[in-house]
Amino acid sequence: MRKICITLLQLAVTIAVLYWVFHDPNKRAQMGVALRTADYTWIAIGIVIYLVVEIAAAARWQVLLRVQDIHLTLPRMSGLFFIGMFYNQFLPGGTGGDIMKSYLLLKETPGKKVGALLAVLFDRLVGLIALVTLTGTLIALRYSWLAQTHETRQLLWVLLIVLGGSIVFLLTTFVISGFNLVHWLPEHFPGREKLIEVSAAYHLYARHWPGTLLAFGASLVAHLATFATFLCVAYAFRAKVAIVDFFAVMPIERTISALPISFAGVGVREKVLQIMLHGLCGVPEAVAALIGSMSFLIILFCCLPGGIVYFFYKPSGEMKRVKLREMQREVATLEHEISEAE
Repeated sequence: MRKICITLLQLAVTIAVLYWVFHDPNKRAQMGVALRTADYTWIAIGIVIYLVVEIAAAARWQVLLRVQDIHLTLPRMSGLFFIGMFYNQFLPGGTGGDIMKSYLLLKETPGKKVGALLAVLFDRLVGLIALVTLTGTLIALRYSWLAQTHETRQLLWVLLIVLGGSIVFLLTTFVISGFNLVHWLPEHFPGREKLIEVSAAYHLYARHWPGTLLAFGASLVAHLATFATFLCVAYAFRAKVAIVDFFAVMPIERTISALPISFAGVGVREKVLQIMLHGLCGVPEAVAALIGSMSFLIILFCCLPGGIVYFFYKPSGEMKRVKLREMQREVATLEHEISEAE
């Protein structure tokens, strides 16, 4: 019932924000003009750059798997990666792809289940650390510029709250892991099992720091290439935005649209870019919103192969297809086993 209520709330927010952004007929007319006069060469370049995002993210995951001494063939590793990318975009919550990727990886590596689960967890974690690093750097350099108007200042404060929460989470997990405090937590402490997983991942990947640094570098490349994809769309719609200004705006869009407010950030993404690009760079509101929608379509287009891969994917050994709920249950069971073992 709780999940149903959350899903209905996300649906309501998505519809409301989309109406808020697109209901003005004048804006829709401006979008039509922008679409007709766009330079679609930049859209093609944006697609190519987003492929760099996927290559960097796949390389990061391969490095993390090898640290766990998991050596999948390139087709199988790539297949699992694209399945995860597809379902992270097309399932509510943004983590459904991680569940599917974890479950299928567990079936591919029956003798290394713990390592497989930790690799998926740390893949997400190192991406967060890289985003926090980039965001902190860009905000520190461009804070005064970003806080010029009341609306942009409000979004900036939302970002700072989320950024602060992320930093507190990371520092807390570092301290708990570094001083081995996990076992001092009460048995029913909220998130105890996840903290134990994170602690185990930290200890393992700290010992293999060259691979961890490579994964961190790949994460930076993936995030910057994502920013560049959106920039190409802006150029396609002839928005005159300096690269440094656009990149300073992107962490705000990436962070707020990633919050579980609407489905895949739809509507929220457009509204954030509308406020930031119009208020700070003078981009017409209609064009700014269109930049968000077209960029998201590029991401969806580049993730679509994952759905095709899943349709034809044949795991090692015989295994019937199961529902996502069953996948979640099995992954949760293994997480519990890890916490008990630790």
